[in-house]
Amino acid sequence: MAKQPATTENKQSQIDAHGSLIKGSAWITAGSVFSRVLGALYIIPWTIWMGADFQSGNAIFSKGYNVYSLFLVISAAGIPGAISKQVAHYNSLNEYALGQRLYRQGLKIMALFGFIGAVVLFFGAPIFSVVDIATWKIDTRTIPLYRALSFALLVIPVMSITRGFFQGYNEMAPSALSQFFEQLGRVIYMLLATFLIMRVQHGNYVSAVTQSTFAAFIGALCGIAVLVWYYMRRKPELDDLAAGSANAVDISTGEIIRQIIHQAIPFIILDSGITFFQIFDQYSFYPMMASVVNATQTQLDNYFAIFNFNAQKLVMIIISLATALSLTVVPLLSGAHAQKDFKGIRKQINDALELFLFVMVPAAFGLSALAKPVYTLFYGANPDLDTYVLQFYCYLAIFLGLFTVLAAILQGLYMNKKAIIYLLVGFAVKAVMQYPMIALFKVFGPMIATCLGIVVTCGLMLRALDKLYGFNTGRLLRRSFGIVIFSTIMLIAVTIVVKIIAVLIDPNVRTYTIFPLGLGVITGVWIYALLTLKTKLADRILGPRVDILRRILKIK
Repeated sequence: MAKQPATTENKQSQIDAHGSLIKGSAWITAGSVFSRVLGALYIIPWTIWMGADFQSGNAIFSKGYNVYSLFLVISAAGIPGAISKQVAHYNSLNEYALGQRLYRQGLKIMALFGFIGAVVLFFGAPIFSVVDIATWKIDTRTIPLYRALSFALLVIPVMSITRGFFQGYNEMAPSALSQFFEQLGRVIYMLLATFLIMRVQHGNYVSAVTQSTFAAFIGALCGIAVLVWYYMRRKPELDDLAAGSANAVDISTGEIIRQIIHQAIPFIILDSGITFFQIFDQYSFYPMMASVVNATQTQLDNYFAIFNFNAQKLVMIIISLATALSLTVVPLLSGAHAQKDFKGIRKQINDALELFLFVMVPAAFGLSALAKPVYTLFYGANPDLDTYVLQFYCYLAIFLGLFTVLAAILQGLYMNKKAIIYLLVGFAVKAVMQYPMIALFKVFGPMIATCLGIVVTCGLMLRALDKLYGFNTGRLLRRSFGIVIFSTIMLIAVTIVVKIIAVLIDPNVRTYTIFPLGLGVITGVWIYALLTLKTKLADRILGPRVDILRRILKIK
């Protein structure tokens, strides 16, 4: 009988952790998805105003953002992730004051990193614009893009660490709201600038793309304004928590900085994972593709834009679901690890992976079924190649998202070294397979090589977690099988709906795509919800909260 209270308390702790995961994921998912959707919707007017130059504009836009994303991860993503992890760790030990000291020291480091990154990107723009190392050929169109993007690095690192601080308290709302307003400010500026340059002034598309990238700085100012407002509202409560700290852990400022940097390095490398693959494509695709096909610069731009910008931009909406989960799971796992709650860790691993698959798989399958009308809506009438690329990218997105979640889990459990090694192994597979895949499959080659590398990395990560913590792989496989079967049924149904509507209306007219998209989404959501609720799969993964949805849909 003496063990019963501890057991009950442990069960309650697991329930609370699962509830925090669901609630936190909901906030981050909402903010991330809304911002991604907003960041994709701008493409519709943007491509119309860019006119015949929109593919070339997309190509250089993608090149600029690939390199900028790497700088962003190095100067912004590593330390916020580390701060989130460490703040959660010390909060679980009732050391709130120490967690706040970590944040203040991190702010100084982030401001310095952001300044250095901005200077390097601004003055190094000609180097980053090299497209062929052998001949040192430079794409002069991208130089002003890199310089315009450098200004955002002055703000975003400070904004990112503040998000990480709140995430350490399992508060995801500030991140979600700031993310949305950051994207809103960015989109408003870039659309206004593009319209004035291309339609009013009849200017050059490079100038329009340059201003579109400078919009990242405008968006960052909007995002940080939201966080400052939220921080000032919460400051009295944060001060009270700090005043009630145990103060049993005594760490010097130098040790705090060392901890931040030590924890940040793995986050930087792992958060750069997908970006490394994209940058490798950027600098290898042009010379490799040119060696196997006879194509002009414009044609190569078109090929590159199809998979590295057009399809990737749309698929990132669903990959953001995985990113939302990864942000939520790190502080939860870190807290459980600090308390040596290994049973709770095993359950949280299962919860995170099942929740990821429950949302990501049907989203990917659904977007694949709607690929033709979605692509037409955003980019206009297109050849079948563009649709096929988007469909392939949808399935690749499942593995890219899985990597994001698994990397976050390993980081939360202090398995940083293993995670980095597995990423490097996967990247090596990608590098080795790149040219053979391009030679065999042309524009699909880089995506296939990426898929092979990411699958290897994910396999190694799953094996390591299973070996160390022995999470419930049987349950995971059973539920994954159900998710895939239900998603496949949904995919078939939505595909039939799209095919029928394509017979009745012209599928190449942008305004008509609302019909297959609307009916397709309704059909897909209804079928997947019906199947998962009828079989109680949704209840087992999402918990009792789905009873509300069951009552709304009147499903027993």
